[in-house]
Amino acid sequence: MTNGIDQEKVDFERQRNQLMQLSNQKQQLQFQDKLLKETLEEVSKTKEEKVYKAVGNILVLTPVEQVKKDLEKQVEAVDLRIKTVQKQEEISIDKMNKLKSKLEGKKDEKEEKK
Repeated sequence: MTNGIDQEKVDFERQRNQLMQLSNQKQQLQFQDKLLKETLEEVSKTKEEKVYKAVGNILVLTPVEQVKKDLEKQVEAVDLRIKTVQKQEEISIDKMNKLKSKLEGKKDEKEEKK
């Protein structure tokens, strides 16, 4: 009986750690999304036909429309990744709640036997 409880405690801790990692990842992605959207907004405001785009360690003069398309694709990809991480978070929270219920149930059973 104690072995099962111990394993469930380990599983619960594992899920908690995974949830923390997912939350950190989501925060980073949200920050990246915000920066991309701000950059896209600034590029959209420019009256120039070409702007400099960082490619590796160099800056390349690139048409504004191409830069906008690239930024929009990046925003779309980051938004998709955020949604995926949110789904993973929900699954992790659900698993944690189930494990918590099991642990509380077994704790109550143990106390009743005393």
